Amino acid sequence: MVLDDEESIRESLADFLEDYDYRVLTAETAEEGLRVIAEQPVDVAIVDMRLPGQDGNSFILEAHRKSPRTRFIIHTGSVNYHIPPEVRDVGITPEFVFLKPVGNLTSFIDAIEKLASA
Repeated sequence: MVLDDEESIRESLADFLEDYDYRVLTAETAEEGLRVIAEQPVDVAIVDMRLPGQDGNSFILEAHRKSPRTRFIIHTGSVNYHIPPEVRDVGITPEFVFLKPVGNLTSFIDAIEKLASA
C-alpha cells in the first residue's frame, strides 16, 4: 500500500511498483489507510510522515496494532526525520526510511522485497 496525501507521488509510486508486478493499494489519509488494512491484508505499507489529520508515525503504530503482519517503509520529505522509539519498536530501522524523491530505486525495491519476504 502507498499512503501519501500528494496524488502525484502516490500514483507515480503505485505505477512504479505495478511495473514490478506488485498489486498496489493506495490511500490519501491515515484514516483511509486504516480502512484499507482492515479490509484486506497488506504486506508492506509505504507511509508518508506528513499527512492531514493523523501523522505517519501514529498511523504506523495503529496499523501495527490492527495488522501485526504488515511491515512499513517510511517515505518522507523531511531530512530531519528521526525514528521515534515506539516506531522503532515495530521494526523500522534506518534502512527502511527513504527521503523524497527516492534517489536509489534499486535499494527501495530491495527494502520492499526484504520486508515482503519477512
